[in-house]
Amino acid sequence: MTIEVGSEVKAVAFSSDNRLIVSGSEDKLVRVWNASTGEALKVLEGHTGYVTSVAFSSDDSRIVSGSSDESVRVWDASTGETLKVLEGHTDYVLSVAFSSDDSRIISGSSDESVWVWDASTGETLKVLEGHTHYVRSVAFSSNDSRIISGSDDKSVRVWDASTGKTLKVLEGHTDYVTSVASSSDDSRIVSGSDDKSVRVWDASTGETLKVLEGHTDYVLSVAFSSDDTCVVSGSEDKSVRVWDASTGEMRKVLEGHTHSVWSVAFLSDDSRIVSSSADKSVRVWDASTGETLKVLEGHNDHVTSVAFSSDDSCVISGSADKSLRVWDALTGETLKVLEGHTDWVRSVAFSSDDSHIVSGSDDQSLRVWDASTGETLNVLEGHTEYVWSVAFSSDDSRIVSGLEDKSVRVWDAPTGETLKVLKGHTQSVWSVAFSRDDSRIVSSSADKSVRVWDASTGETLKVLKGHTQSVWSVAFSSDDSRIASGSTDKSVRVWDASTGETLKVLEGHTHYVTSVAFSSNDSRIVSGSSDNSVRVWDASTGEMLKVLEGHTDWVRSVAFSSDDSRIISGSSDKSVRVWDTSVLEGHTEPAASSANGRCAAAALPTRRTLSHVCAAYCTAARLF
Repeated sequence: MTIEVGSEVKAVAFSSDNRLIVSGSEDKLVRVWNASTGEALKVLEGHTGYVTSVAFSSDDSRIVSGSSDESVRVWDASTGETLKVLEGHTDYVLSVAFSSDDSRIISGSSDESVWVWDASTGETLKVLEGHTHYVRSVAFSSNDSRIISGSDDKSVRVWDASTGKTLKVLEGHTDYVTSVASSSDDSRIVSGSDDKSVRVWDASTGETLKVLEGHTDYVLSVAFSSDDTCVVSGSEDKSVRVWDASTGEMRKVLEGHTHSVWSVAFLSDDSRIVSSSADKSVRVWDASTGETLKVLEGHNDHVTSVAFSSDDSCVISGSADKSLRVWDALTGETLKVLEGHTDWVRSVAFSSDDSHIVSGSDDQSLRVWDASTGETLNVLEGHTEYVWSVAFSSDDSRIVSGLEDKSVRVWDAPTGETLKVLKGHTQSVWSVAFSRDDSRIVSSSADKSVRVWDASTGETLKVLKGHTQSVWSVAFSSDDSRIASGSTDKSVRVWDASTGETLKVLEGHTHYVTSVAFSSNDSRIVSGSSDNSVRVWDASTGEMLKVLEGHTDWVRSVAFSSDDSRIISGSSDKSVRVWDTSVLEGHTEPAASSANGRCAAAALPTRRTLSHVCAAYCTAARLF
């Protein structure tokens, strides 16, 4: 869910009962939202500067906010009335928090101090001094005995909340400390910094336990999950990241914000994460699955084509760097690099017996590879133009290719002999596929049409017309009753494979649709686009179920795993991404996640040796 605020959102927090979200923004307002619907319930007015920090009391009856107007305000959460205005800071108030018993409020300021206030009377109880630069973040320990603060002086300080004495100075960050939080058992402290790292500290000794690295810009906000197993961080790099608090492993990268992420927090039951951004939005994320599970990096140019192995343990990709890569779908490790093509690899596919890989290239050839050794078994030559798309028949006896020369070719897979040349398209053939029973071939073309051919005779059975621009991708449903196609007209079309009738037109992409695929049970369609997104659709109703965002350039190829639990996508951003489909609306199968169902990465199939992996799940044929 995305809540549009209309002004840069500096801070967010959940109520303890998870029903409400409070946000503070650059427009000087505090807003209260319904956490389920995103409806704005209250607008709290009174600050005369940016609202930099917000928090609920533990009983949800009050809200505290800090502002660049140098004040702290306490609000009645039900009526929106100002209960107290706490004044004393001489510069911006950058952070505020309630104690767990709601009796005290703390605030950190650009005036380099931390103030402790009586939450009922507004009286100043303590002024904690020691930092030598702005205090960006403050937090109580869970038992309220300590106060933690982070500062532009690059340190984290731990204070005795009763006496105001400094207990520890935690040093290690090399730039401003922007955010701090305590674990619920008070054994650890987490901090985020402009040095792009998150640090986990032993709260008793001050020792650094883990340094979490992965953000590519300032870390602006950090928080523990309620069970202390995970840390969430928000960054200037526009991402939200979820980490294993014990191992320091990065579990998830939640992408979708288009500007800096200022604030992050877990729901009290750890089922959701809320984030606020300079893009003027508040986002609520499903913490149990997230969306992006793996980013496979290694190609040094556009990834043009991807597919799962039949047992879903392996991913293969083809790239403009002229290579094919075989990846472990669990770890993201590169298992094999297949080299031999002398130009872009446009399309890859696997034989159904797991033994062979076929690839098509701009070097005008098809190559058949041994999937175990990576050795080239055959080079199919004779083309005088680019090979855009390749596929095996389900019995592995034939290979079909789509060509720049406007033709579709059928090859004998063992010998490499040309069996048929199918002519009828009047422009380049971008995509080809066999029906599951191998009786038909479907092809799409720059001539705006989809053609269905008799695979034995080469006769044209149907010409499907309706797209208004080039058709870049086609796929049969698993029962061969429907065909899906994607076009530069920004639409996906679903056709009756027998009659050629258009059943559905799926609209929502904002640029070219480059790749389409059916799920194995034919209930969903996935599409990739030059708008950088992957979209998932209900194949029967045409409803858009999910927009998967994270790629930073064209998405050129998409495919479902054979059990439909995951989607892979290849992009011009040089990466392959693996997505969890259990986040889809109406999906009733269990999410592929850890037993505790919170922040662990999805439990992907166990890796097998190369001699057994990489059978065809689908063919993905790609383009520019």
